[in-house]
Amino acid sequence: MKYTVVLEPQEEGGFTVQCVEIPGAISQGETREEALANIKEAIELVLEVQREELHKRSPAHHREISQVEVC
Repeated sequence: MKYTVVLEPQEEGGFTVQCVEIPGAISQGETREEALANIKEAIELVLEVQREELHKRSPAHHREISQVEVC
């Protein structure tokens, strides 16, 4: 999957970065490359927590997984 991220240079140096599609996926890095690597890890962690929470809330036989397309 591809996600949109916003990199912002910081006055004190380095970058902050956040994922547009996944609230809570925020990170930073001293370099652009480090910030991008760190946001990938943050996205993976947030998605893992979301999956775990979904499994806790509803039994598998009541779940439906689908996709939607938004223009």
